[in-house]
Amino acid sequence: MIERIKALVGDSQVLVNEELNKYTTFKVGGPCKALVLIKTEDLLLKVINLLKENKEAFFVIGNGSNLLISDKGYDGYVLKLEGDFLSIKSEGEEIIAGAGAILSKVCILAKEKGLSGLEFAYGIPGTVGGAIVMNAGAYDGEMSFVVSSVKMLDLDGSIKTFSNSEMEFSYRNSILKRKDFIVLSVTYKLVKKDEKEILDKMNDFLEKRREKQPLNFPSAGSTFKRPKDNFAGKLIMEAGLKGRRVGGACVSEKHAGFIVNDEGASAKDISDLMKLVIKEVKEKFDIELEPEVIKIGKFD
Repeated sequence: MIERIKALVGDSQVLVNEELNKYTTFKVGGPCKALVLIKTEDLLLKVINLLKENKEAFFVIGNGSNLLISDKGYDGYVLKLEGDFLSIKSEGEEIIAGAGAILSKVCILAKEKGLSGLEFAYGIPGTVGGAIVMNAGAYDGEMSFVVSSVKMLDLDGSIKTFSNSEMEFSYRNSILKRKDFIVLSVTYKLVKKDEKEILDKMNDFLEKRREKQPLNFPSAGSTFKRPKDNFAGKLIMEAGLKGRRVGGACVSEKHAGFIVNDEGASAKDISDLMKLVIKEVKEKFDIELEPEVIKIGKFD
């Protein structure tokens, strides 16, 4: 199988038994069968068809900013989008970005073109595709507010473009959580504003992140979704869990909504600490915290 994939994408684009801790913001995760670097839509479709025909497991990785990959790794192939998928361009009041582009770079181009609407996303450490999957947001903004359309690959081999309403966006959710589509590119509809006003807003949001979030430690950002009419960080803090540890994983002293890797944590440490937090918040407040972080591989 690996030789057949190499024949499609090139030897240098296939990293066999690659350790996935290099590709997640938690800095944990064991090896996969191979990490495949894919530069075009045509190659993506060919590789996926080959994997499907041979019943091989696979997933597409962005910046790994919302993933917790098992220490045992992943018994399958990981596809990382590069090349054409990193493109970012502007057309009038729209920005069209490939799924592999880093979100902050999209925000910078928008600012340079005097286009407002993406300021809230500046500093979110993810890719365009990953942000769409989970309808990423911050500071009262979210992807659903600015996305015009999403070009996606259906695993049956067809390419489809969905409008904003067809994406079924909701809080940290989209149709991509329920359907087997892969984001190829996203079109954002923005509005003209003064570049300095946009930059000031971006810098203000970035400063708030630095003040309130433990950006100096590996993490996946907010570990849990916001419960209805409450805040995960507030509940965790009031449950007395700030600073609680399991191995090298810790509930951040700076922001209780973050679990951080501050002493060489394993994926199991992080997973076990998440379970402990969910259990204790449930016992104290009868509220079930739901993880934002997606687990990949076997943890038990």
